[in-house]
Amino acid sequence: MKILPYKNLFVGITDTLNNIFFEGKYADKEVERTLKSNKLWGARDRGFIAQTVYDLVRWKRLVEGAMSRPLSKETIWEFVGTWFALDPEQKLPAWEEFQKVYPKEILKRHHESSKNIAVAESYPDWMFELGQAALGDRWLEEVHAMNSQAPTVLRVNTLKTDRKTLQKALKDRGVKTNLLSKYQDAIELEEKMNIFRTDEFQNGWFEVQDAGSQLIAPYLRVGPGMRVVDACAGAGGKSLHLASLMENKGQIIAMDLYEWKLKELKRRAKRNNVQNIQTKVIEAKTIKRMENTADRLLIDAPCSGLGVLRRNPDAKWKLQPQFIDEIVVLQEKILSEYSKVIKVGGLMVYATCSILPQENEQQIEKFLANNPNYKLLSEKTHYPSETNYDGFYMALIERTA
Repeated sequence: MKILPYKNLFVGITDTLNNIFFEGKYADKEVERTLKSNKLWGARDRGFIAQTVYDLVRWKRLVEGAMSRPLSKETIWEFVGTWFALDPEQKLPAWEEFQKVYPKEILKRHHESSKNIAVAESYPDWMFELGQAALGDRWLEEVHAMNSQAPTVLRVNTLKTDRKTLQKALKDRGVKTNLLSKYQDAIELEEKMNIFRTDEFQNGWFEVQDAGSQLIAPYLRVGPGMRVVDACAGAGGKSLHLASLMENKGQIIAMDLYEWKLKELKRRAKRNNVQNIQTKVIEAKTIKRMENTADRLLIDAPCSGLGVLRRNPDAKWKLQPQFIDEIVVLQEKILSEYSKVIKVGGLMVYATCSILPQENEQQIEKFLANNPNYKLLSEKTHYPSETNYDGFYMALIERTA
């Protein structure tokens, strides 16, 4: 992206990066906050800020390898300048903040540091080694795929409209989209833009949901009139999808530990005209009371998120090795406890947005070994390198006795 030589844009970029790297803030929330802070910025300005921030978060380690000093609050301008200096066709503005950015030295340091493949691909050593140990040669393919920009995909709310009607309505607003043939409710934007202000979004015609994520709800084989439990619902993207597949008939019990997430789900459900979702905060005896009551169960389990690093590149720098060990233990506990919710003959889907076998196939192997009254019907890992979308795992399991 060509540099826009306006200092207030760079102030926005450096402030945002400071909050992400040194204050522990999430990249998507900080970019949103920054873009809302100046109403005079036009679409090109906003696009420049957003893309530059995400590029620098994604390629943080590669840029650090080319710097003359470690990244800190004091060197954040050098960090930004180094990123642009890595492209010989870019010319930095002659501002005081960039006076110590020397392109020739930067390119020399970059050449040397990039001999380490973890630096060249911009991953922490521990994460790169973990992925390589788990996936072998495939890991490098996934690393390449997850270092590209994530597309924006919409899920059509079939309770209110259909894909072609939505596509035409967006086209009339100058928003170009493509139908995705392998994803029954998905439309992909040709260019990134803010579509949350459109009447179509405000009227609940669509939600933003990655194409990979859109495969999980249909995998559960729900139908109108069923009693379905979404055990880790969060803000409810998959609950809403289940509701549309069930034609607003039956009951969905959307559960989460955090009430604020369920309040967001209620707000989204109202906009989507979804009327068959009941929210429930998970408490000590919640699962015990619900045993043998559900036709279907979705466990969209907490996970490392190592399948969605393209969408959440700051997770590369926030995750710690011990978290992986802890989350595997938690997943095993959730599977063991929540699986009792479904009736005999009922189905459940265990899903994660990770591509690590220890969170996926190996979890299911352990569960089935300890629970012979459950049977694996099918399982699938969707890899970013194969689909160009987020990475997900899902297993369909039947309770047989």
